[in-house]
Amino acid sequence: MFIDKVKIHVKAGDGGDGSISFHREKYVAKGGPDGGDGGRGGSIVFVADKGLNTLLDFRYKKKFIAENGEGGKAGKMHGKSADDLIIRVPEGTLIRDAETGRIIHDVSDGEPFTLCRGGRGGWGNRHFATPTRQIPRFAKNGTKGEERDVVLELKMIADVGLVGLPSVGKSSILAAVSAARPKIAEYHFTTLSPNLGVVAYGEGGFVMADIPGLIEGASDGAGLGHEFLRHIDRCRLLVHVVDIASVEGRDPVDDIEAINEELSAYSPEFGGRPMMIAANKFDAVDEETFDRARFENYVAEHGWELIYISAATGYNMKELVDRIGARLSELPPVTVYEAEMEPEPVIETGVETTVRREGDVFVVEGQWLFNLLGQVNLSDRESLAYFGRVLTKYGVIDLLEEHGCQNGDTVSIYDFEFDFVK
Repeated sequence: MFIDKVKIHVKAGDGGDGSISFHREKYVAKGGPDGGDGGRGGSIVFVADKGLNTLLDFRYKKKFIAENGEGGKAGKMHGKSADDLIIRVPEGTLIRDAETGRIIHDVSDGEPFTLCRGGRGGWGNRHFATPTRQIPRFAKNGTKGEERDVVLELKMIADVGLVGLPSVGKSSILAAVSAARPKIAEYHFTTLSPNLGVVAYGEGGFVMADIPGLIEGASDGAGLGHEFLRHIDRCRLLVHVVDIASVEGRDPVDDIEAINEELSAYSPEFGGRPMMIAANKFDAVDEETFDRARFENYVAEHGWELIYISAATGYNMKELVDRIGARLSELPPVTVYEAEMEPEPVIETGVETTVRREGDVFVVEGQWLFNLLGQVNLSDRESLAYFGRVLTKYGVIDLLEEHGCQNGDTVSIYDFEFDFVK
């Protein structure tokens, strides 16, 4: 089954918590704090895999969660950092933001891309020892790993795209000029998914894509619709294959016009895309019924290059490859899409704080406060004093007063309640 668009949820691992520990050793008095730091959480990394050509692996598995970092240990031992979670996708996969649809990254350059960074490990209590605070009974929690919903959209990387009505011979051409072996039969929609083949040319070669046939009305969902046209978005050259033998009684000029209208309905940009006309089934042409002059004049009026071929007999197939190769040498390289979203800025601690009143209790909330509580030992006096200083520094006390909080009123911060005193 060919899958080329999926929505998934990814989450990087959380950082490990710092350790609260004190050195204990015989004959060593007052060993002091020795809590180790937590390890880093695993990141979400996307890697292009040339062996893949579909997103089928994501059809049933929709959530990808990296491992958390290990917590710190006694003896200043650092917690183990988690391995990154590597997600392999086909070359040419676009990563889009699920909410806005904007491109985050194009996995086409062969370089690993880190989408979500793992959380940092928290500090152990040894970092908080000072000449006046020699027994710190608190440590830092690890930070949360980044997470988001994204849409993976595959746009195959091919230099040349074969387009045309069903059963005009696109798959036969691909099979004749490359090692690809697409299914070939005499009925419409034999090709149900795009096929790629590498065509040898000169010292290298180029990649050719056989796109499932369009029919008139495809933009309204007829036939296979426009479902696979995204795979010629990157193609530098379109080869429009047309059946000039009129095996099914169609007119070649009408066929070209019908397909070009469907291409324009999908994307107006296709109207200016370099195009070549491959007039296939030349071996079966009936010269009495084929109006060659009308056909050639129509092609010439639009400035398209024309070549007569026969995929069945091999007539002019080498000439077709040579012409395509020569044309590609004059065209710019395959499109790599630019990111449409800037990296999200890191929000400084204390920016988002809300206060609301529930009866006689003032409820204070904010993600930074939730993280802060995880770093505070509420049974330790010095740690509580530190907590109070942070609340004052980041304006929580002033915000409470603005909402009418007075001495003796109850304040609740994520189930931690205390009497307001200033």
